[in-house]
Amino acid sequence: MDYTNLKERMEKSIGAYTEKLAEIRAGRANPAILNKIKIDYYGTPTPINQVAGISVPEARLIVIQPWDMSVLKEIEKAILASDIGINPNNDGKVIRLAFPELNEERRKELVKEIKKIAEEAKVAIRAIRRDGIDEAKAKQKNSEITEDELKSAEAEIQKITDKNIEQVDKILSDKENEVMSI
Repeated sequence: MDYTNLKERMEKSIGAYTEKLAEIRAGRANPAILNKIKIDYYGTPTPINQVAGISVPEARLIVIQPWDMSVLKEIEKAILASDIGINPNNDGKVIRLAFPELNEERRKELVKEIKKIAEEAKVAIRAIRRDGIDEAKAKQKNSEITEDELKSAEAEIQKITDKNIEQVDKILSDKENEVMSI
Protein backbone atom coordinates (compact mmCIF):
# COMPACT_ATOMS: atom_id res chain seq x y z
CA MET A 1 0.00 0.00 0.00
CA ASP A 2 1.13 3.55 -0.78
CA TYR A 3 1.18 5.98 2.16
CA THR A 4 2.49 9.13 0.41
CA ASN A 5 -0.97 10.73 0.08
CA LEU A 6 -1.62 10.08 3.77
CA LYS A 7 1.73 11.58 4.78
CA GLU A 8 1.20 14.65 2.57
CA ARG A 9 -2.26 15.31 4.01
CA MET A 10 -0.94 15.03 7.57
CA GLU A 11 1.97 17.36 6.75
CA LYS A 12 -0.51 19.88 5.33
CA SER A 13 -2.47 19.71 8.60
CA ILE A 14 0.71 20.44 10.54
CA GLY A 15 1.51 23.30 8.14
CA ALA A 16 -1.92 24.83 8.69
CA TYR A 17 -1.44 24.43 12.46
CA THR A 18 1.93 26.20 12.31
CA GLU A 19 0.39 29.07 10.32
CA LYS A 20 -2.39 29.48 12.90
CA LEU A 21 0.19 29.59 15.68
CA ALA A 22 2.16 32.30 13.88
CA GLU A 23 -0.92 34.50 13.90
CA ILE A 24 -1.27 34.33 17.68
CA ARG A 25 -0.06 37.47 19.36
CA ALA A 26 2.44 36.19 21.90
CA GLY A 27 3.77 39.50 23.22
CA ARG A 28 6.55 39.59 20.69
CA ALA A 29 5.96 41.57 17.50
CA ASN A 30 5.28 39.14 14.66
CA PRO A 31 4.20 40.46 11.25
CA ALA A 32 2.23 37.24 10.66
CA ILE A 33 -0.63 38.62 12.79
CA LEU A 34 -1.36 41.00 9.91
CA ASN A 35 -1.72 38.17 7.35
CA LYS A 36 -5.51 37.91 7.63
CA ILE A 37 -6.15 41.67 7.57
CA LYS A 38 -7.16 43.01 4.18
CA ILE A 39 -7.87 46.57 3.03
CA ASP A 40 -10.02 47.83 0.18
CA TYR A 41 -7.38 48.88 -2.36
CA TYR A 42 -9.08 50.37 -5.41
CA GLY A 43 -12.05 48.05 -5.01
CA THR A 44 -10.02 44.90 -4.37
CA PRO A 45 -9.52 43.26 -0.94
CA THR A 46 -5.73 43.30 -0.62
CA PRO A 47 -3.48 42.02 2.21
CA ILE A 48 -1.56 44.77 4.01
CA ASN A 49 1.82 43.24 3.11
CA GLN A 50 1.02 43.84 -0.59
CA VAL A 51 0.48 47.58 -0.18
CA ALA A 52 3.06 48.38 2.49
CA GLY A 53 6.46 47.50 3.85
CA ILE A 54 6.23 45.78 7.23
CA SER A 55 9.22 45.81 9.54
CA VAL A 56 9.97 44.86 13.14
CA PRO A 57 12.58 47.35 14.41
CA GLU A 58 12.16 46.26 18.04
CA ALA A 59 10.87 43.14 19.80
CA ARG A 60 7.55 44.81 20.68
CA LEU A 61 6.98 47.07 17.66
CA ILE A 62 5.75 46.59 14.09
CA VAL A 63 6.10 49.46 11.64
CA ILE A 64 3.87 49.54 8.56
CA GLN A 65 4.97 51.93 5.84
CA PRO A 66 2.56 52.10 2.87
CA TRP A 67 4.01 52.58 -0.58
CA ASP A 68 0.93 54.63 -1.51
CA MET A 69 0.19 57.16 1.27
CA SER A 70 -3.51 57.29 0.29
CA VAL A 71 -4.06 53.85 1.91
CA LEU A 72 -2.69 54.87 5.31
CA LYS A 73 -6.17 55.56 6.74
CA GLU A 74 -7.55 52.34 5.18
CA ILE A 75 -4.80 50.30 6.86
CA GLU A 76 -5.48 51.98 10.19
CA LYS A 77 -9.24 51.29 9.89
CA ALA A 78 -8.64 47.65 8.95
CA ILE A 79 -6.35 47.11 11.95
CA LEU A 80 -8.90 48.73 14.28
CA ALA A 81 -11.68 46.55 12.82
CA SER A 82 -9.61 43.35 13.18
CA ASP A 83 -9.45 41.38 16.43
CA ILE A 84 -5.71 41.63 17.08
CA GLY A 85 -6.35 43.89 20.08
CA ILE A 86 -3.75 46.55 19.33
CA ASN A 87 -4.46 50.20 18.61
CA PRO A 88 -2.48 51.52 15.65
CA ASN A 89 -0.49 54.72 16.09
CA ASN A 90 -0.63 56.76 12.85
CA ASP A 91 1.86 59.63 12.46
CA GLY A 92 0.89 60.52 8.88
CA LYS A 93 3.77 58.57 7.30
CA VAL A 94 3.81 55.18 9.03
CA ILE A 95 1.62 53.14 11.36
CA ARG A 96 3.20 51.74 14.49
CA LEU A 97 1.78 48.80 16.39
CA ALA A 98 3.20 48.66 19.91
CA PHE A 99 2.75 45.32 21.65
CA PRO A 100 2.18 45.59 25.41
CA GLU A 101 3.94 43.38 27.91
CA LEU A 102 1.90 40.24 28.56
CA ASN A 103 0.58 39.68 32.06
CA GLU A 104 0.28 36.22 33.62
CA GLU A 105 -3.47 35.96 33.00
CA ARG A 106 -3.12 36.81 29.30
CA ARG A 107 -0.30 34.26 28.95
CA LYS A 108 -2.52 31.53 30.39
CA GLU A 109 -5.32 32.51 27.97
CA LEU A 110 -2.86 32.28 25.08
CA VAL A 111 -1.67 28.84 26.21
CA LYS A 112 -5.31 27.66 26.33
CA GLU A 113 -5.85 29.00 22.81
CA ILE A 114 -2.64 27.33 21.59
CA LYS A 115 -3.71 23.99 23.14
CA LYS A 116 -7.12 24.27 21.47
CA ILE A 117 -5.49 24.83 18.07
CA ALA A 118 -3.16 21.87 18.72
CA GLU A 119 -6.14 19.65 19.53
CA GLU A 120 -7.81 20.72 16.26
CA ALA A 121 -4.66 19.72 14.37
CA LYS A 122 -4.59 16.34 16.13
CA VAL A 123 -8.26 15.75 15.30
CA ALA A 124 -7.50 16.52 11.63
CA ILE A 125 -4.59 14.06 11.66
CA ARG A 126 -6.75 11.36 13.28
CA ALA A 127 -9.44 11.93 10.64
CA ILE A 128 -6.80 11.36 7.95
CA ARG A 129 -5.76 8.15 9.77
CA ARG A 130 -9.38 6.98 9.79
CA ASP A 131 -9.65 7.68 6.04
CA GLY A 132 -6.48 5.66 5.42
CA ILE A 133 -7.69 2.71 7.49
CA ASP A 134 -11.11 2.82 5.80
CA GLU A 135 -9.38 2.77 2.41
CA ALA A 136 -7.29 -0.25 3.47
CA LYS A 137 -10.39 -2.06 4.77
CA ALA A 138 -12.17 -1.38 1.47
CA LYS A 139 -9.22 -2.86 -0.43
CA GLN A 140 -9.31 -5.93 1.80
CA LYS A 141 -13.07 -6.25 1.30
CA ASN A 142 -12.54 -6.11 -2.49
CA SER A 143 -9.87 -8.81 -2.14
CA GLU A 144 -7.10 -6.45 -3.33
CA ILE A 145 -5.08 -7.12 -0.15
CA THR A 146 -5.06 -9.96 2.39
CA GLU A 147 -6.06 -9.71 6.02
CA ASP A 148 -2.39 -9.80 7.07
CA GLU A 149 -1.63 -6.94 4.68
CA LEU A 150 -4.58 -5.03 6.20
CA LYS A 151 -3.15 -5.51 9.70
CA SER A 152 0.31 -4.32 8.62
CA ALA A 153 -1.27 -1.36 6.75
CA GLU A 154 -3.19 -0.39 9.89
CA ALA A 155 0.01 -0.62 11.95
CA GLU A 156 1.93 1.51 9.42
CA ILE A 157 -0.84 4.13 9.29
CA GLN A 158 -0.87 4.25 13.10
CA LYS A 159 2.93 4.69 13.13
CA ILE A 160 2.66 7.62 10.67
CA THR A 161 -0.15 9.13 12.76
CA ASP A 162 1.83 8.81 16.00
CA LYS A 163 4.84 10.49 14.40
CA ASN A 164 2.74 13.45 13.20
CA ILE A 165 0.91 13.84 16.51
CA GLU A 166 4.29 13.81 18.25
CA GLN A 167 5.39 16.63 15.92
CA VAL A 168 2.25 18.66 16.82
CA ASP A 169 3.00 18.09 20.53
CA LYS A 170 6.58 19.31 20.06
CA ILE A 171 5.44 22.46 18.23
CA LEU A 172 2.85 23.01 21.00
CA SER A 173 5.47 22.60 23.72
CA ASP A 174 7.86 25.03 22.00
CA LYS A 175 5.14 27.67 21.54
CA GLU A 176 3.93 27.20 25.12
CA ASN A 177 7.48 27.75 26.42
CA GLU A 178 7.83 30.82 24.21
CA VAL A 179 4.59 32.36 25.52
CA MET A 180 5.33 31.63 29.17
CA SER A 181 8.93 32.89 29.01
CA ILE A 182 8.35 36.21 27.26
